[in-house]
Amino acid sequence: MIKLSDLQIKEIISVDDGRRMGHLMDLEIDVNTGKIVAIVLELKDKKGGFFGKPDELIIHWQQIVRIGSDVILVKDTLQPQLYGDTYVSN
Repeated sequence: MIKLSDLQIKEIISVDDGRRMGHLMDLEIDVNTGKIVAIVLELKDKKGGFFGKPDELIIHWQQIVRIGSDVILVKDTLQPQLYGDTYVSN
């Protein structure tokens, strides 16, 4: 079993273009099943202003290719879905 704190230190990399996306901030969990639905990360390129909050990106669990010892590889991230957009289940 892996702890959330272990996941948070891994860098998230897109296999589509090799881009470093940032680090995991939070998990989205389905309360009915107890399964992880998505991971939430802070966009690496964007920082909040003085009072602003950096944008968060949601990556659905199906987009995760592999969780390695140092990185989490994800796919289909060329058009990211910002947290707060409507969630469409496949």
